[in-house]
Amino acid sequence: MLLLSRKDILSVFTMRDAIEADKRAFVLHTKGKAVVPLRINIETESKEGQCMFMPAYVGGELNMAGVKIVSCFTGNAEKGLPVIPATVALIDGNTGLVTAIIEGTTLTQIRTAAISGAATELLSNPESKIAALFGTGGQGPAQLEALMTVRKLEEIRIFDALSGRAAAFVEKNQPLADRFGVKLVAAASSKEAVKDADIITTVTTSATPVFENDDIKPGCHINGVGSYTPDKREIPEELLRRAGRIFVDNSEAVLSEAGDFIIPMKEGLFSSDSIDGELGDLILGKVEGRRSKDEITIMKTVGFATLDIVAAAEIAKKAAEAGVGTVIDL
Repeated sequence: MLLLSRKDILSVFTMRDAIEADKRAFVLHTKGKAVVPLRINIETESKEGQCMFMPAYVGGELNMAGVKIVSCFTGNAEKGLPVIPATVALIDGNTGLVTAIIEGTTLTQIRTAAISGAATELLSNPESKIAALFGTGGQGPAQLEALMTVRKLEEIRIFDALSGRAAAFVEKNQPLADRFGVKLVAAASSKEAVKDADIITTVTTSATPVFENDDIKPGCHINGVGSYTPDKREIPEELLRRAGRIFVDNSEAVLSEAGDFIIPMKEGLFSSDSIDGELGDLILGKVEGRRSKDEITIMKTVGFATLDIVAAAEIAKKAAEAGVGTVIDL
């Protein structure tokens, strides 16, 4: 069995690797090669924490199963421990043996950002130069890297609803952006962030839209990543109606979890028929992507366990080839 830490993961698994892994996961999901049961949520007796178990099996050429365990214990902050620790166990589909245990927080951050990277590569205008990132939490740096990996950007505007966080994020992450020749700018307002933006990624917990429809220019591509519960949304419903193409990572999951669609659907302002397909459909050539330079495109994701298994398998493979990690016998 191979044990892999955050350091191990980052030494063998690049953002480009993650984007390609996610694309494979989208295709396997759309082809019906994945089995993803409902996640199990167990709350502790004290009600101070919960543990979530997210199992999945991916067949086809992968033939791997696994489970991601994600816990949420807010009191950990006072103890100097992670508030949301995560671990992924990878299981060989031929033998049933656990082949790897992987630090799950880093894996989740990278594979989630890679969803945006894949969608941006598939749907945004190739000549895009300006991007905007809403949200400076734990997902921020990886989302930043994903955008810069797939497009030769010149500037990325950063906005956060909490005062001072955007500026702090820019200062901390400019060295990363320098590697790509990109300038980071702390935007003073949502309007300033999206002005003339070619690409927008939202990764917040907002319950209301984080920008105005009228501020979005023709041809913009939007990645809706945050607000993944039925009562929250980041994208204005007017923009959903204005968009020429709308894609999702997992139709069933998005329509049951994403307030960006659920809220306007309840209000009669949006229909699931307006969703053009899953990213897997797009990759397989079953549906058409962007049709014109001025068309607005939207991708909404809530994530699903297939992404974790495919990414974990790729990480374990690369680590074994590089001799990275700790091998143990149980």
